[in-house]
Amino acid sequence: MARKKGKRGAESGDVATNRRARHRFEFVEQMEAGIQLQGSEVKSLRDGKAQLADAYAVVERGEVWLRNLHIAPYAPASYQNHDPERPRKLLLHRHPIERLIGKTQQRGLTLIPTRIYFKGPHAKVELALARGKEGRDRRREIADRDMRREVEREYKRRMR
Repeated sequence: MARKKGKRGAESGDVATNRRARHRFEFVEQMEAGIQLQGSEVKSLRDGKAQLADAYAVVERGEVWLRNLHIAPYAPASYQNHDPERPRKLLLHRHPIERLIGKTQQRGLTLIPTRIYFKGPHAKVELALARGKEGRDRRREIADRDMRREVEREYKRRMR
């Protein structure tokens, strides 16, 4: 029986991925954090109803908060549903939070969630400490990719 293919770039078990983030940002460092969720949010995540497109994380008063993450309301929960875009607390130890405070104060670094997934029964988010790419960086990246592709073609042609 053939395996069912998921979304492009998504690993097995991923609920949502932010594929545009790698195009818009240069990742400096990546880490994993837990998310504090309500019951209807967990059910909705298990259904795969999350969008990371405009999400970002901020450090406020010694805590890390995830903003603009959209988790769709869970229909069967009816009146006990959650606000789809409420700020959600990320669960990290004090030492990583202090490191993040120091690094996000550097010019141009921000925290971007790259994917949400389940690890056992717990929902996790992969955060990337990232620096925004400029237009010329993107153009250079595209030119490099085209050059590599051309070299590969030429190599394959000569090997025949």
